[in-house]
Amino acid sequence: MLEPDAHDLSDDADYAASVQQGPVSITRNDSLGRSSLNDPEGAEVVYTKDNVAIHPTQFASERISGRLKLIKQGNALSMTWLPYKGQSSNARLSEKDKNLYTIRAVQFSDIRSIRRHTPTLGWQYIIVVMSSGLAFPPLYFYNGGVREFLATIKQHVVLVRSADDANVFLVNDFENPLQRTLSSLELPRALTPMCESPTTPDPDKGELDKSSNIFQNGRRQKHHEARDISIQVLEKFSLVTRFARETTSQLFGDSQYDSYPSNDGWKNSALSPAPKRITSLDNSPQVRDEVPVAADPVEIEKLSLVWGKPRQAPLGQEEWATFLDAEGRVMDSKSLKKRIFYGGIEHNLRKEVWRFLLGYYSYESTFAEREYLISVKQLEYDTIKKQWQSISPEQAKRFTKFRERKGLIDKDVVRTDRSLSFYDGDDNPNVYLMRDILLTYSFYNFDLGYCQGMSDLLSPILYVMRDESESFWCFVQLMERLGPNFNRDQSGMHSQLFALSKLVEVLDSPLHNYFKQNDCLNYFFCFRWLLIQFKRQFEYDKTMCIWEVLWTHHLSEHLHLYVCVAILKRYRRKIIGEQMDFDTLLKFINELSGQIDLDSTLREAEALCICAGENGAACIPPGTPPSLPLEDDSSAYPQLDDEIL
Repeated sequence: MLEPDAHDLSDDADYAASVQQGPVSITRNDSLGRSSLNDPEGAEVVYTKDNVAIHPTQFASERISGRLKLIKQGNALSMTWLPYKGQSSNARLSEKDKNLYTIRAVQFSDIRSIRRHTPTLGWQYIIVVMSSGLAFPPLYFYNGGVREFLATIKQHVVLVRSADDANVFLVNDFENPLQRTLSSLELPRALTPMCESPTTPDPDKGELDKSSNIFQNGRRQKHHEARDISIQVLEKFSLVTRFARETTSQLFGDSQYDSYPSNDGWKNSALSPAPKRITSLDNSPQVRDEVPVAADPVEIEKLSLVWGKPRQAPLGQEEWATFLDAEGRVMDSKSLKKRIFYGGIEHNLRKEVWRFLLGYYSYESTFAEREYLISVKQLEYDTIKKQWQSISPEQAKRFTKFRERKGLIDKDVVRTDRSLSFYDGDDNPNVYLMRDILLTYSFYNFDLGYCQGMSDLLSPILYVMRDESESFWCFVQLMERLGPNFNRDQSGMHSQLFALSKLVEVLDSPLHNYFKQNDCLNYFFCFRWLLIQFKRQFEYDKTMCIWEVLWTHHLSEHLHLYVCVAILKRYRRKIIGEQMDFDTLLKFINELSGQIDLDSTLREAEALCICAGENGAACIPPGTPPSLPLEDDSSAYPQLDDEIL
């Protein structure tokens, strides 16, 4: 019987190609149709693909390769992905660590959608989203096979192309696909159910015509922060992807891999299944097994020997002059960074010192060299800016990416820090400056472009610099380190959340065990902290203080992860005492905004960093933001494609 037209994929080039190739492309692996030793009795492997990889970091060279399978048992179809034993190119990931990413027997009845990405350069990958709204890390098909994967699924379950996005395939969708598409949850786009689509400027009007008034409703919205679309998207996105959640071992008793040597270490995975819920024979409510949580073995208040040093007065103008020689060179950059780490910088000095911390100025540069740099960079900025300023209305009609980027930026800048007098009021020139800088950056880094959240990172820089060109170049330097946070496949965020999980396991095992018991090991409740560097957790002046402390990289490039651990440890008794689940924990973390004491948190983060030592450093995969990309890495954004715009 023919399937309904609503489920037809005949207009899909990939699916059509797989049909033309026939069953050979789908069944080319000789292991298909035969169950391995680990497959359940009566199961049929209908698809298998080797060399499908997950990227723990943003670098393709640090991937974990494995085998992807589709398994049919009765009328149920399930998907598994198991990493190869001992074949990870990242030597710092142990077999135990790799198990964090393992996907075991995920039923398609629990899957909402599959998003296919086909970048112009790089490898195809998919993102599988669960019905809960959470997702697995992207699966990269290094040897192709996405079309066969989708075609095989379609043979066994109902697969519907989303009417909103042709690259999203909804699984068993019999309702309105517009309300269930993954694209409505992705960071680079506004939330469809919560607001209108991104504004697209009328190309018949001048692209810089202020009569379009990007400040429309800006004043009203600044009084309703709960309606801030940027933050709504970030918070919603914190529910989208996570490390292999919803994994079970119901079909596979252990994780030994056919065709590869067994590894007993897998049986002692860091991610053993969460405690099962018990249902009595009657209809009494389900009760979760409670596992006693031990006391914190490293209570912060007991760390007297390694307690972080007391905060000092901020660095002032007179003291700053002592760090410079007669020609303006910084004589001891290490001591300067240490001084800033413990005291911060007086606000009137931030413009000068931030340019060093961010890398815009070299510590070895002289006064004269810095003056020359400013003039050269001003000309370079003007050249890049003219690229989008020169776009005519006729060009704009044919330049969808530009219109969409500009629409997103126009919507975001009027919602960014409008309660601050520097950005307050209608037709505020500083808001226009922010808009221009972000548009110019989207042309400077065309691969990354613009994503929501970037305006939050630019705002304090522009507030301090009060100069368009210098703000732009300082923002460029910051994005060299934080750009991977905005990768479409979230590789930068995945590596940080993975490292955070390992650090909590080292520094607070009872809290880690509690998160494990309550299926919170993804740490996505910390997503916003990491994405925009605690921008929404502290008052504006405190945000600038923590940023300059983090930028020193004193003790660690990844002090921000220890700040996360310090905050979690501070509230661990409340979290455990109130038995918070993931949703409650996410709400609680978001409500901490403005209630966290910065000075004591920095002291605790310092103490934790010292306590962790080399063990802590070993928890952080190479290349984890804000580490600079490797110099020989020519693909810092390998997973990006045109859809990010």
